Amino acid sequence: MTIRKPSRKSDVLAAIDFGTTKICAIIGRVGDEGLEIIGIGKQPSLGIRKGVVVNIPTTVDALKKAVEVAELMAGCEISTAHIGIAGLHIRGFNTTGVVAVKHREVGREDVERAIEAARAVALPVDREILHVIPQEFSVGDQDGVRDPIGMAGGRLESKVHIVTGAVSCAQNMVKCASEAGISVADVVLEPLASAEAVLSPDEKELGVALVDIGGGTTDVALFVRGSVVHTGILSVGGNHITNDIAVGLRTSLHDAENIKVQSGCAMHSQLSEDLAIQVASMGSRKAREVQRSALAKIIEPRVEEIFSLVAQEIANSGYKHLLSSGVVITGGASLLDGVIELGEFVLEMPVRRGVPQGVGGLSDVVNSPIYSTAVGLLIHAMRSRGDSRFRLGIGTDGVYSKAVARVRAWLGEVF
Repeated sequence: MTIRKPSRKSDVLAAIDFGTTKICAIIGRVGDEGLEIIGIGKQPSLGIRKGVVVNIPTTVDALKKAVEVAELMAGCEISTAHIGIAGLHIRGFNTTGVVAVKHREVGREDVERAIEAARAVALPVDREILHVIPQEFSVGDQDGVRDPIGMAGGRLESKVHIVTGAVSCAQNMVKCASEAGISVADVVLEPLASAEAVLSPDEKELGVALVDIGGGTTDVALFVRGSVVHTGILSVGGNHITNDIAVGLRTSLHDAENIKVQSGCAMHSQLSEDLAIQVASMGSRKAREVQRSALAKIIEPRVEEIFSLVAQEIANSGYKHLLSSGVVITGGASLLDGVIELGEFVLEMPVRRGVPQGVGGLSDVVNSPIYSTAVGLLIHAMRSRGDSRFRLGIGTDGVYSKAVARVRAWLGEVF
């Protein structure tokens, strides 16, 4: 396959997904039609646990290999990328800020001041704000305003969702990228990135829950009236399913992962026929046959537990009654047969599988839930670079300029 080299370096964007099971580097080009995927590289992730870097040299080595493959495919080199962050250290909460309108008519400066007032929260010294996401505004007595610029009023209130994370975890990811020769443009919460790739505007408007089942964690993001209202990280993921298979079938983790991918089913009652599968034994013992229904009975309790924790997270958020579009699941574990049916049974809401949408180029290659975060990071990069064709909603320009300053501060502390 021959891919035309991008005509301008400024058209090229890159993103890195630091996953528990894989590190994925992806390169895109922005054209008049939108985003085209032109390169992708993937390597096993052995230096990351539950979304947190635990071995810097191993992570750097895997990242270099993934970037090299992506650059070879794209026919260009990258020096800057947006990176994703997740892990149990992530915290999200809603808050408000109120300011007086200077000239009786709301201007962009007033919006920025209102967002700044909302982000003025006390945090421990080891935590840093990752995102300040505007939800809606109130001008005087008028609530639910999306774009307050130009409206008359003496008082402006902003409602925002703030995401915080441990400074050390973000610094380690930035350091890994820097040692691999990549400058970090921004650090993005991974479920928010996945949402950019798999959710439609209508789903966000009506209310939807995004559930990204990764290797080490399951990430949850709730959207109501087009805005983020809740984020949460759960401590279970696809690797727990693999571990259960390894223990239950007395096989290696590597073979258990292959069995899960090739023959796994999340709901044994959905099996149309009970086929026998080959299971490699430990040591020098001979391989043996196991019925697929027996495998499903190992997988089903763990997937049911994941969905039960998701249901509890949604209930605790207080927004369940507003999720008219139901739940969208993505991530590698969402590919299991029967996972949609089991999700609908446990969550008592409509469930669909989310795959990256709205991109061109190598769209057939990334048309899988395992690439949702990587593609979403690219879409985020495209929209945050200031291009009026793809810019995000009102009040975010100043937030992105502060993101650059934040990353530079992390680099200064690391080095």
